[in-house]
Amino acid sequence: MESEKHTKSIWVDADACPKAVREILIRAAKRTSTPLTFVANQPLNIERTSLIKTIQVSQGFDIADNYIVNAVSTGDLVITQDIPLASEVIDKGADALGTRGQRFTADNIKARLGMRDFMETLRSSGIQSGGPPSLSQTDVQQFANHLDRWLRKNR
Repeated sequence: MESEKHTKSIWVDADACPKAVREILIRAAKRTSTPLTFVANQPLNIERTSLIKTIQVSQGFDIADNYIVNAVSTGDLVITQDIPLASEVIDKGADALGTRGQRFTADNIKARLGMRDFMETLRSSGIQSGGPPSLSQTDVQQFANHLDRWLRKNR
């Protein structure tokens, strides 16, 4: 008896997902027939189709993240800038990609968590570290390249 094969899906931590990245994801989902789900705690103005869905969760700390962690399956892809969320989905066997095109992997996630915690400690002690720079065209291209690699590998 053959086991049912899981159709790999893309999950998006959509509250802070840049518009350029959302547009790339939507075009890729349509082109490759890959299920795509945006999860946010606010309404999203995104075209919905049989492949593209939006889920609005209630307001609150980590509600969208928890939804994604509970819904994601082994081999799925999660798009997020949230390093703790990336760590959790990697632990479940999913892949994680940042909106700037950075790949989060089992090999690099612990170091990224450590750096995130260090920067948070600096900010909480009053040291101004500033926010991330604006999304550049290079970031968008790097994201699109990594997404295309994942899609080719998982067809």
